[in-house]
Amino acid sequence: MADERFGRWRARLDALVRTEGDVTDLRSLLFASLRASGYGAVGAGFGILALYSIPILILTGFLAVLGVGRPLLAPMMQWVRTVAGLERRRLRRLGHEIETPYTGPIADPPRTFGDIKADPSARRDLKWIAVHGTWGLIVGAVLLQMPFISVRDVTYPLWWYFVPDSEQQILNGLISAQTPNTAILGCATGIAVFALWLLFGPKLLDLQGRPGVSLLGPDPEADLSERVARLTATRAAALDAHAVELRRIERALHDGAQNRLVAVAVLIGAARREVDRAPERADEILERAQTTVEGALAELRAVVRSILPPVLEDRGLAGALSALASDCVVPCTLEVDVAGRCPASVEATAYFVVAESLTNVAKHSRASGASVEVRRAGNTLTVKVVDDGRGGADAASGSGLAGIARRVEALDGTATFQSPVGGPTEIRVELPCGS
Repeated sequence: MADERFGRWRARLDALVRTEGDVTDLRSLLFASLRASGYGAVGAGFGILALYSIPILILTGFLAVLGVGRPLLAPMMQWVRTVAGLERRRLRRLGHEIETPYTGPIADPPRTFGDIKADPSARRDLKWIAVHGTWGLIVGAVLLQMPFISVRDVTYPLWWYFVPDSEQQILNGLISAQTPNTAILGCATGIAVFALWLLFGPKLLDLQGRPGVSLLGPDPEADLSERVARLTATRAAALDAHAVELRRIERALHDGAQNRLVAVAVLIGAARREVDRAPERADEILERAQTTVEGALAELRAVVRSILPPVLEDRGLAGALSALASDCVVPCTLEVDVAGRCPASVEATAYFVVAESLTNVAKHSRASGASVEVRRAGNTLTVKVVDDGRGGADAASGSGLAGIARRVEALDGTATFQSPVGGPTEIRVELPCGS
């Protein structure tokens, strides 16, 4: 008897567990569908932006062909990048790993039809605008309307009689329902739409985002040989910069500290010989040896600071650059807008760029003033040094500018130099600094 009771209670408990599991599954489906509708509505908003962009792009292209709209190409392509960037952020929130394709020589938006043709990311952005402005907008609108349609149609039998004949419709106006029997049909269509929304809402969201996933990332068919060649060149530049740095350190030690230490050894030997014969003379020689040792220590500290300045670790990039600007013999203004710390290699390279640039300003430019501007935007650190000197600097001549270029290329950065005869000279460096 007890076994029978225990069996009945166990059967009831199993039924209750199954019921709770079904409720949990239903809640998960409901949450997933609500999430899909929310993100689908956001995607539909971006679809409206894309839709209105299509005729403007066509008009801009037509005017550019006539020659009067060429200045509008760059702003329009920047607008396209902005809308595509919004979609990338939405897709990242949905869990898709999409990297930005705008790097290297295509960091700036295209300005001509030739640039658009040569830039795969621009072509892919334009394709996405066309697809999302149509397909993405339609899918987003369907996702947004499905829960409202289901609620409206389920409750339709309660209020259909009180609305005008022109609004007595179900299924979003696809079926006219002006009689009690057809009004009851609205309840069935509402339940059906709700079931479809629960089952296929997330799948519709996936279909809406699929064009963005395939088009808004880097071009998978990009010329890999070009990328390998670029990486090979930057790694070779890194090795060259390393070799040049080692030679510089070796020269600094050989010509400076080593010579001073040899002189110290000679002076100490001379002092030992004079200890018994002329103690006063020995004391004078030892004083000279001490001065020489202090000079050798100072040169060793200078060599160490040139490898990785301790001021970077102690005061950060802003403090280190402030010290450089204040020590420059030419009046120099400094503006630093860098939130947080960058990687040590990036800060060291930026410090080297500014130090070498200000050294060139002091030695060669005959400038009356200079300015240093350092900013971080996203994952790019930009360093700009400008002076009002005589100009004419040439990186190809093997000057300090060539060393700057090698050091920057070692970090996959870019360095541009503008120094027309008569000035001014501008050195602009962009360094990738991670997230």
